[in-house]
Amino acid sequence: MLDFVTDKTHDEDRQGEAFAPFQADPNQFGKRFYIESYGCQMNFADSEIVASILHQQGFGATRNLEEADLIFINTCSIREKAEQTVRKRLTEFRKLKERKKGMLVGVLGCMAERLKAKFLEEEKLVDIVVGPDAYRSLPALVEEASGGQKAVNVLLSRDETYADISPVRLDSNGVSAFVSIMRGCNNMCSFCVVPFTRGRERSRDAASIIAECRDLFEKGYKEVTLLGQNVDSYYYTAATTGDEVPAPITFANLLEQVALISPLLRVRFSTSHPKDITDEVLHTIARYENICNYIHLPVQSGSSRILQMMNRTYTREWYLAKVDRIREILPGCGISSDLIAGFCTEEEKDHQETLSIMEYSRYDMSYMFFYSERPGTLAQKRYADDVPEEVKKKRLAEIVALQNRLSLESNLRDIGKTFTVLIEGNSKKSEQDWMGRSSENKVIVFPKNDNNLQKGDYVKVKVTDCTQATLLGKII
Repeated sequence: MLDFVTDKTHDEDRQGEAFAPFQADPNQFGKRFYIESYGCQMNFADSEIVASILHQQGFGATRNLEEADLIFINTCSIREKAEQTVRKRLTEFRKLKERKKGMLVGVLGCMAERLKAKFLEEEKLVDIVVGPDAYRSLPALVEEASGGQKAVNVLLSRDETYADISPVRLDSNGVSAFVSIMRGCNNMCSFCVVPFTRGRERSRDAASIIAECRDLFEKGYKEVTLLGQNVDSYYYTAATTGDEVPAPITFANLLEQVALISPLLRVRFSTSHPKDITDEVLHTIARYENICNYIHLPVQSGSSRILQMMNRTYTREWYLAKVDRIREILPGCGISSDLIAGFCTEEEKDHQETLSIMEYSRYDMSYMFFYSERPGTLAQKRYADDVPEEVKKKRLAEIVALQNRLSLESNLRDIGKTFTVLIEGNSKKSEQDWMGRSSENKVIVFPKNDNNLQKGDYVKVKVTDCTQATLLGKII
């Protein structure tokens, strides 16, 4: 994630109509688009939808800014730092546009919805502004902007899921892919802009999800990550035909159907809301070896008082009981989290409760940041942002230090264990080494040893050493 402070566990990284795979020859395009994505995995998945729509309008993707006819930046509004980064990039794009006649610059995603007037009128940085639910209108907006008009569509939708669009995989390693299963969010966490920028929650047609995952597997992909703001609240009911009333499909049902495509297709998901993840989901994970033994379970704060102000709808005790349940049903399950330091009115005792919930949960990694008030959120309307920035930074530093220790301890516990690893490619540090992930979402680096393995292969690796961020091992 762009502006989160993390423990860098993953340094080696990175409804409708039936789903119809879209094939394209990259040499057929006479015009080019360039796109940068910031923020959450959902934004990166959205960029792949945008790429598909533009491909069908005769635009091919390019990594070279200089040759682009269209430049898009897919934006995140979760923190002020993210918005500052986007403004800086747009200023750089404007200089490029001055040199290349006819080039258009557009903003997509959450900032587009929130700051449309500023972008179009006050700062004159862009030609096109498109919200997360309006990507189908891009061709018409590009045409409008080409005629010298400012083009904008930030309308939110109650039913758009892009279920019929086959994403064009941008910067893909050919092994792992994101698959969006739902859009929007109904949780009104007081610190979060997502319900205002992405709209209400709606689940995508299950059949189209299964079809997309099957198509990816048939094309050689070995891992899919099912994406949603809150995947555990996925709930889809097909249209009624005659007297037959179809049974609703829950997230546990969907997870199972994707797992059944092939035992060689790994299945991950993100993100879970602690209030919604069910025993049914946990038992489904336990039942299928190819559903990864890893759950991202954001806590945000360890203080029940702060959680109530955040409108997280659970208490400290409830969260700890959920961690216990995960450990009971899924021994050895990897757990990660999101943590906010310095939320409104946070006192030292609240902060200490956050540290203690981290110790209890033994997170393998976390996304950590200090509170950044976002305009229009419930917290901005209800509460004073009264924790001094130096206190926020001090508390964040303590959270980061603790997570660094927990990550190292977690990795040390894995020394001597053997894991099934999906090879994702070369290690960033050496082409003599492979890198891949365990089911628990830990990065493992190991020597190639001239054994004719390739990307997408599964291999047994015994962990022999570790750093805070990475497991080191050897093939057995």
